[in-house]
Amino acid sequence: MTKPLNRQIAALPTTIFTVMSELARAHDAINLGQGFPDTEGPHDMVQAAADALLDGRNQYAPLTGLQELRRAVADSNARFQGLEIDPESEVIVTSGATEALAASLMALIEPGDEVVLIEPLYDTYLPMVRQLGGVPKLVRLEEPGWTLPRAALAAAFSARTKAILLNTPMNPTGKVFSTEELDFIAGLLIQHDAYAVCDEVYEHLTFDTPHVSLMSRPAMRERCLRIGSAGKSFSLTGWKVGYVTAPAPLATVVAKAHQNLVFATAPNLQRAVAFGLNKDEQYFRDLAGDMARKRDILSAGLRGVGLDVLPCDGSYFVMADITPLANGLDDVAFARMLTEEAGVTTIPASAFYDPSNGAPPTHLVRFAFCKQESVLQEAVARIERWASQRG
Repeated sequence: MTKPLNRQIAALPTTIFTVMSELARAHDAINLGQGFPDTEGPHDMVQAAADALLDGRNQYAPLTGLQELRRAVADSNARFQGLEIDPESEVIVTSGATEALAASLMALIEPGDEVVLIEPLYDTYLPMVRQLGGVPKLVRLEEPGWTLPRAALAAAFSARTKAILLNTPMNPTGKVFSTEELDFIAGLLIQHDAYAVCDEVYEHLTFDTPHVSLMSRPAMRERCLRIGSAGKSFSLTGWKVGYVTAPAPLATVVAKAHQNLVFATAPNLQRAVAFGLNKDEQYFRDLAGDMARKRDILSAGLRGVGLDVLPCDGSYFVMADITPLANGLDDVAFARMLTEEAGVTTIPASAFYDPSNGAPPTHLVRFAFCKQESVLQEAVARIERWASQRG
């Protein structure tokens, strides 16, 4: 008889992203499910990465990252959030934001520690917390406005709370937390002596709404681990370069976790990301402006066919209420039908909720708008034709 494998990991289902992407390929559908751009990032960054392969610096990078990238991350914190960061002791370069999340959670969580998470949430959060022995305490945003239920959030905290995992700008909702909401969260962290792991990978992708880091709020500097992503900031998701900014006592432990995960990240990509982070502010304004136009194209098209589009102030994603077109179908069935019949793929929003926290909503789907405008226009046209044929 064979001994069992890790039951928790073995029991994880095939991700909805894999399922829907395979369905999209089978039906030659436009894939607005997975959140990655369909164009290259800045050519000068790609050229910098290519050039960096040829000058003899291809051995292991330092554990915490190349000095030029750590300096660029510190400078970016100062420029965009007013945070004074020591690049030598308070920045860790990771192999993507996913690894940054894993290393940060490993640095904080011991079995039995409670972790507050906000639904709907990115699909790797819960497995990471549970694999470390953490106990999730889930709080659900209230749609359609994505309101933070403050009483429920306060009730989720206790003496056993070790951390909150806060994602803003938020995937999948597009919510950008306000300073008032951040300060309410800060008060709970102080009251319960807890930390915050801040997933801020969409920090440069907000639309007429400023992104404010929790780390920049009063008394939060020593409690926060702030995570950024070159993949999202420069439309180079395949590079998998992330970075953690944290006070030195926390960063030291994150570095130890990082050492046991991947140790170091490709040096040529680190150097190119340092080049990118030093771009002038116009680059970041243009990036956000381009994404806002794409959001508006898709949102207007979805409203035009009768879907209710929920607020979206940041990220790559917008959520839509399918009730007007679903004829009673739930989100999973509707997403499958839209792929098979209209040739447009989306993600059912119930995938971003945990059933242990009550039945998830089944009337929402998530669309990614980080695609070429012509692709979004064709997707809208396909949905329009499909909706008109249904009558």
